[in-house]
Amino acid sequence: MSLYIETAGSGPIPLVMLHGWAMHGGVFAPLVETLSDQCTMYLVDLPGHGFSRDCGLPLEPHACARAIVEATPPAFWLGWSLGGSIALTAALDFPRHVRGLAMLCATPRFVSGADWPHGRDPSLVQQLATDLETDYHATIERFLALEVMGSPDPRGELRKLRGDVFSRGEPDLRVLQEGIRVLDQTDLRAYLPGLKPGSSWWSAGRLDRLVHPDAMQWSAQASKGEFHVLARAGHAPFLSHAPTVAQTLLPWLEAAA
Repeated sequence: MSLYIETAGSGPIPLVMLHGWAMHGGVFAPLVETLSDQCTMYLVDLPGHGFSRDCGLPLEPHACARAIVEATPPAFWLGWSLGGSIALTAALDFPRHVRGLAMLCATPRFVSGADWPHGRDPSLVQQLATDLETDYHATIERFLALEVMGSPDPRGELRKLRGDVFSRGEPDLRVLQEGIRVLDQTDLRAYLPGLKPGSSWWSAGRLDRLVHPDAMQWSAQASKGEFHVLARAGHAPFLSHAPTVAQTLLPWLEAAA
């Protein structure tokens, strides 16, 4: 089975959109509605997620990037959270196909280290991996709770994410484990200077408890890209602040296009 990719919108700017861990392309609905007149969007369900649940492709950034490139026209790519690792990989591997990179609450390295104070404690990722083996649903629930921490409406966003996460079926355990390995092992910081200046856009939520805004500001500087921060947003600003996200994303898209 191939990847499920939904097309939405009728605007002149092509935009591939990649969701985060355990979710699917439908989670972007508020942002899709906001961008529908300006963009034609390709909403990807990553392997093992949503309507791509039976796709046998591994959730590995290079493999995913290649499969999506083969199924979509040249476009701008937007990656949220884990989807940002795949979008950034595609921008590095296929620079002629990826016309520009939009990173929404996404980072080139998720876990912290001696030379990277902006990441999350590696023990969080290790605990997620352990918990998945014993309590699949509770692990996803805890991760969703982390995603809405800092949001101006955490209860409302959590209800929305809970409703969305299984609305296209349950994610495959195999790819959830693969996704945790991506979070644990991916480090693309050294490659950021290889991006064309001005070809990347980075937007952080000031109240994000998963991807620190400082990680994104550092990345924007390293790649000579645009950086924006939403003062009252958490990890999922496309739910709580879709028009505000669009206010900075659209001018960048239009200028780059």
